[in-house]
Amino acid sequence: MTAPRTEKFADPQDLALRAADWMAGVIAAADAPFRMALSGGNSPRLLYGELSLRRIDWSKVRFYWIDERFVPPDHPDSNLRMARETLLAHIPIQPDQVHAMPTLSDPETAARAYEDDLKSAYGATDLDAARPLFDLTLIGLGSDGHICSLLPGSPVLEERTRWVAPVTQGRPEVRLTLTYPAVESSRLTVFLVTGRDKAEAVKRVRQGDQNLPGGRLRPQGETVWLLDRAAASLL
Repeated sequence: MTAPRTEKFADPQDLALRAADWMAGVIAAADAPFRMALSGGNSPRLLYGELSLRRIDWSKVRFYWIDERFVPPDHPDSNLRMARETLLAHIPIQPDQVHAMPTLSDPETAARAYEDDLKSAYGATDLDAARPLFDLTLIGLGSDGHICSLLPGSPVLEERTRWVAPVTQGRPEVRLTLTYPAVESSRLTVFLVTGRDKAEAVKRVRQGDQNLPGGRLRPQGETVWLLDRAAASLL
């Protein structure tokens, strides 16, 4: 694990513009397939829109998700729907490039199905630190310090065997989330955080505060923090 790199931007729009250029370069320099794990929430919306405008060889990219609300894929709260509306519907990809978390069965069955999908793509049933699962993992950060749907006080924070698990506590809706072993297995982990309400969480996670879910994350590859001026205000 290398020391994290931090990039600060004037505002969310500036962050999205420059981060899209940088990510396009990362994808261009990588071999296929390029497995990218997407985040939901509000912070990546602008970035996804900018990425859709970049000239990228999208045929090499395989899209995965770090978490999902257990709602139908056309629901307003669906992370898949947000990514589709801002990015996926605007780029030349095939359906088999999109590996969405299933939400039309029961949460336990869905979690195991998604874990099977990840293991199939990885080509093994056990993660190897020398061979990351993802090439790039995009992570947001909640004001309470949560990442993915690894929520404060949730039993899933202690999961170290499964790659995907249901989250039944802490939010009104059930969710699916990658667990720490899966989300940590990435060549490049990118934190994308905007807003003054996230500044305290950014500071504490960067300090490794174990009381916050984000502070427990130990990425295996390179870590990059992309912050707007407000989110970085306490650093």
